[in-house]
Amino acid sequence: MFLSCRAINSFGGYAGQQLRRLENALAHDAYPAKVKERHIMGSCENAMLSFPERYRSFDPAQIRLSVGEAEGRPQELADIAMEKVPLRAFTGMLGELTEITRNYDKIHHRNKKKDDAHLNKHAMHLVRLYLMCLDILEREEIVTYREVDHDLLMDIRSGCYQSADHTFSTEFYDLLNNLEKRLEYARQNTSLPETPNLARIEAFQMEVNERVVRNEI
Repeated sequence: MFLSCRAINSFGGYAGQQLRRLENALAHDAYPAKVKERHIMGSCENAMLSFPERYRSFDPAQIRLSVGEAEGRPQELADIAMEKVPLRAFTGMLGELTEITRNYDKIHHRNKKKDDAHLNKHAMHLVRLYLMCLDILEREEIVTYREVDHDLLMDIRSGCYQSADHTFSTEFYDLLNNLEKRLEYARQNTSLPETPNLARIEAFQMEVNERVVRNEI
């Protein structure tokens, strides 16, 4: 009832965002500032894909992002054109974009030992997101207990895929490439609908509420 192709953005899009953060963390200050800003912009744009559903007054044309020069350095820029937008909706959207921007570089403020632990956990989380998205698209299931993938995920978290220079091995990126190929195939061949059946979900919600009132559940 609840599953749809939106999982591609919710899980797959978020996984892509996490990969960009991982690459950014590995590169530290070696990445050009403009590249870092593009990563942040991509994360914000992915978050904005769900705005029309959650903020019904939102139109994608109201917020357009780009990377340019401001205050003497490359920065993510926003062109905003809104009229009579509910204040709560506006602050909600702004808060989400602010949180992405604020948290993007937090990993840089850790010492090297904690960096390694954090990066490996981050890499494990990235792979888990891809696997969960594939479950949804291929089998229409949400699997939170990753029993089949447990050993692989624990190997990633324990640093088995990390090189001596703190980057990740070719085997790790081969794994990601294979997952991305599977995800693209699943995207094109899934039997899930484009969007959830909201009418059915609302009817189910009303039924549950009525049964609660009647003390039936």
